Amino acid sequence: MKSKKIIIGSRGSKLALIYAEKAKEKILNISSEFGIDSVEIKKITTTGDLNQKDRLSEIGGKGLFLKQIEKELLENKIHIAVHALKDMPSDETEGLVTNCFLERNDPREVLISKNKIKFEDLNKNSTIGTSSFRREFQLKQKRSDLNYKLIRGNVDTRIKKLNENLYDAIILSLAGINSLKLNEHISEIFSTDKIIPSVGQGVIALQCKNDDEYIKNILKKTNDEKTFKSAQAERNVLKVLEGDCETAVGAISTINKQNITLEAELFSLDGKERFYCKSSKDIRQATELGMEIGENLKKQSKGSYKK
Repeated sequence: MKSKKIIIGSRGSKLALIYAEKAKEKILNISSEFGIDSVEIKKITTTGDLNQKDRLSEIGGKGLFLKQIEKELLENKIHIAVHALKDMPSDETEGLVTNCFLERNDPREVLISKNKIKFEDLNKNSTIGTSSFRREFQLKQKRSDLNYKLIRGNVDTRIKKLNENLYDAIILSLAGINSLKLNEHISEIFSTDKIIPSVGQGVIALQCKNDDEYIKNILKKTNDEKTFKSAQAERNVLKVLEGDCETAVGAISTINKQNITLEAELFSLDGKERFYCKSSKDIRQATELGMEIGENLKKQSKGSYKK
């Protein structure tokens, strides 16, 4: 049934609302039937937003950023949910579907440090803030002489903590920094060769009810095909590994004409062992590529990445 107004559900953080605005703009651009008042953004506070102190894995995982939003979707209080793909578990919530992805933002990682000092030049025993086991283990492989400490909160909060001398440097995603126009704070951008990003990093995912054909048809028109293929490949690595937010795994795909290349790395639970795989296929086999690489990493690691 045709909705009179489309309501987009989003987390209330500044960055999440920027992503929701991008989704709204995309929907408004696809058809003349939508006027500026046809699409509304609803802010939803999630458990992940309320608890800014504990590591996500200790309070229920990355899904804490999604549960309340998905609940409103299932209860028809909103029509579309906007998520950062990297925050989404690999398994879809029953009754919902995520098959639409806006064009990918830059997936790379950045260092923000005092006095713009680069990673290799940081003093021994400097304290690096990160909320991710993946980032911590990746950086420890390069510099084990630094201290890695949990940091939570939105981007502004993390930069504030750095300026309050609680950390000497912090690691964040470039996509978020670009969207918030905070590029002047960047000390260093890491190539994906140096740090493989989180699965789906830089991708805005749009989710709806599986039986809402009207909304599904709208979202189909906003979908970026290259990003869709990348998301398929990367998410299947996570799916095969049955990864959760404690799984230290990174994956990044690149597309060249009709060819997709995917590389991924996985760390043991203690971060001491690293497993790596890279392969290419025809873009039509993006799903299979992700599954193959996931199986390869699973075999290499012999389960050492899971509790």
